[in-house]
Amino acid sequence: MDRSWPALEISLSSGDSALRDRLLAALDDFQPTALDEPDEGSHLSVYFTSSQLRDDAAHAVKASFGDRISIEARDVPDDNWAERSQANLGAVTVGALVVAPPWQADGYRDPHTHLIVIRPSMGFGTGHHATTRLTLEALQQIDLQGKTMLDIGCGSGVLALAAVALGAAGAVGIDIDPDALANATDNLELNGLAGNVRFEAGDFRQLSNVADVVAANLTGALLAGAAKELGAVVKPGGHLIISGFMEHEKNTVQAALEPLLMFERIAQEGEWLCATYKSRHM
Repeated sequence: MDRSWPALEISLSSGDSALRDRLLAALDDFQPTALDEPDEGSHLSVYFTSSQLRDDAAHAVKASFGDRISIEARDVPDDNWAERSQANLGAVTVGALVVAPPWQADGYRDPHTHLIVIRPSMGFGTGHHATTRLTLEALQQIDLQGKTMLDIGCGSGVLALAAVALGAAGAVGIDIDPDALANATDNLELNGLAGNVRFEAGDFRQLSNVADVVAANLTGALLAGAAKELGAVVKPGGHLIISGFMEHEKNTVQAALEPLLMFERIAQEGEWLCATYKSRHM
């Protein structure tokens, strides 16, 4: 039997970007595996790995948002919908980086540009979401030359691939989602970086290895709840970049991390935030 993906079709009563961002943050707690958000408008298609997660998410957002949204549960056939739905996505430029789909990559091959080729799939990370852009920008504020990098919740692998393109000696991406890891491995081959980047299945809260630069694009609740584990995987003198949390979660996330690491900077796009911390030990 062909696979299908449990999904929610959600319409917002208004095009309020703050409402959309709060809704996305609430959905993140249920581990959505992909999102179709045409033009960041008032309609969202959100995909999950199980019907239970989909149904739990529907119940939670109905309770939280009431008549500000309408919601319908669906099962979507896996007929390459991700690539088709994102076929019109253009390349994204963030500083010296360009993230482009394979069918546009040749137009961005330039010796002065760090090109990352990402095939749209079930893993997040085409560069179109604010948290990905913010993290890509934050990576460029750190000297990555010769450093090791760890990408927690790697999704499409874009952050690990970008780190090596920017000069990191090597990067490891970890994720618990097998579809994300398959997409990341595909993107690794597209970028020819197999000697410098690898992707592994795993839970970062059980890691024993450390890295000079750690990027964690997760949720606010997970960042705050796992602050100790995040701090533990940063090498002495290293950096932690966190994103995926929102303005109303800022105080909680910072309160959890600042006893462990030194705050350096924070950036914001809409209601989404990205912060950089440095190890207190050298």
